[in-house]
Amino acid sequence: MTYWLLNLCFLLPAAGLLAAALLRRRRSGLSNRGFILRLAGTAGVLLALTAVFDNLMIAVDLFGYNPERISGAFLGLAPLEDFAYPLAAVLLLPALWELLSPRAALPEENQ
Repeated sequence: MTYWLLNLCFLLPAAGLLAAALLRRRRSGLSNRGFILRLAGTAGVLLALTAVFDNLMIAVDLFGYNPERISGAFLGLAPLEDFAYPLAAVLLLPALWELLSPRAALPEENQ
C-alpha cells in the first residue's frame, strides 16, 4: 500500500465530515466564508510548520520513508504525502467541533 492510498483512508472521511459541517452551518443561517478563511489560514500555518520540522527531522535522520511507497514528489526532503496529516487535522477537527456543538433551533422549527 502506498502512502497516498493510506492517506485517502482518512482524507476522504475528513473531507466528507467537513462538507457535512458546512451544510449544517448553512442550514443554521451561518456564513461559511469566515469559517473557510480560518480553515485556510490554519492550513497554511500547519503546512508551513510541517515543511520546516519534517525537513529538519528527516535531515538529522530521525525517520525516513520507503522509496517504493512514496510518489517521488518532495518539498525539500519531505515527501508530499507527509503533508496529508496536517491537512486531515485541519479538515477533521473543526468539522467535528461544528457537528458536535449544540445548535439553536431555527425560528421556523420553534413554531
